[in-house]
Amino acid sequence: MKPKRRIAITGLGMVTPVGNDARTTWANLRAGKSGAGAIRYFDASGFPVRIGAEVKNFELPAALANSKHTKFASRSHRFALAAAEEALSDAGIRPQSDNAHRWGFSVGAGMMAVSYDELKITREFCANSDGELQPDGFIDPRYPADPVSFCRTQTNAGLGLLTQQFGIRGYATAVHTACASGGQALGTALKVMRRGLADYVLAGGFDSMLNPIGLSSFCLLGALSSDNDTPEKASRPFDATRNGFVLGEGAGFLVLEDWHAAQKRGAKIYCELAGDGNSLSSYRITDSPPDGDGPIQAIQQALADAGATSEEVDYVNAHGTSTQMNDRSECAALRAVLGGNVERVAVSSTKSCMGHLIAAAGAVEAGVCALAIRDGVAPVSANHENPDPDCNVGIVRGESKPMKIRVALSNSLGFGGSNSSLVFRNPSEVKV
Repeated sequence: MKPKRRIAITGLGMVTPVGNDARTTWANLRAGKSGAGAIRYFDASGFPVRIGAEVKNFELPAALANSKHTKFASRSHRFALAAAEEALSDAGIRPQSDNAHRWGFSVGAGMMAVSYDELKITREFCANSDGELQPDGFIDPRYPADPVSFCRTQTNAGLGLLTQQFGIRGYATAVHTACASGGQALGTALKVMRRGLADYVLAGGFDSMLNPIGLSSFCLLGALSSDNDTPEKASRPFDATRNGFVLGEGAGFLVLEDWHAAQKRGAKIYCELAGDGNSLSSYRITDSPPDGDGPIQAIQQALADAGATSEEVDYVNAHGTSTQMNDRSECAALRAVLGGNVERVAVSSTKSCMGHLIAAAGAVEAGVCALAIRDGVAPVSANHENPDPDCNVGIVRGESKPMKIRVALSNSLGFGGSNSSLVFRNPSEVKV
């Protein structure tokens, strides 16, 4: 049987609530610094939840600021453009005229979003005194319609924007599986490269649901923490007092390339993207099954795909949303798969600092795994002060933990039951 093609991660880029680049993000995650606070992007005073993890003081890099594509970019697209540019610059390689057709693009993209200003205009023209919709307002000649607005909010809008910006001419796809989007985009990229459809792939995810529609939707679901007075402590995955996640925003991208090609050009290799697993729980729209069944399948598939065993896993970047059911289900899955190794394996949820980046989460957390392997550090799971007996796994508490990481696992468990697991291998453990 022909061995699987080995895929190297050679570039990283991030825009997150704790940093506008990968270096700053990683430093703040290692320090357990929170990016949560009062929502500033729009007036959230009328919501039961008034906190979020926003990207702060963000400006597009000079290389992108004057691009013709930015006029079509939404807030999350701008995060994506910056993170993708950082990843390509970090890798020291990008599409050229002679190889652009061998470059692929795989992205986890968020849902349509409506800005506060757009909602305000709709209310002014299309609502009566009782707040009821009057659709005739849309055809009022004074209505300031933006014909590009609808196009800008499509799930594949970022796909087209980024492939144009960076000159990618090969395989391209946008994945939307809620919170599993970024992880599944990377898994798709892995499969595409193994099939020989691309030699390089820019893969990642982006999202920003910190808008009135996104916030109100999660409030109605009861999924968010309402600890408005202590936002930096609101996200506490696996803690017995957890009461919901903190909604975040951002983007993360990785450059993937053939292992041998990366070695030949002398590229720095963070790690191998070694395995991908997926499943669908079909349990509840907002909850994972209590016994961890769907996540178990995804984790087992990813380890098998990587040719790795539970004995080799040293670190898990957990989905760890800080909701009661999700954390309990994920820990049940980890205990089932890791067995007697579960107490040895370091587990953390970096959502404790960044909040939940939804479609971007899996991509950013994949980058965290790559950095954890490179530096030999399992980042802290912040705000874990009250152990939950139902979450009895090796949580990294108090401070980050120096350790060699041979194999890292990253889980992304999405609303609707989509489960994604990725396996990353330390370069020193790669046998070629």
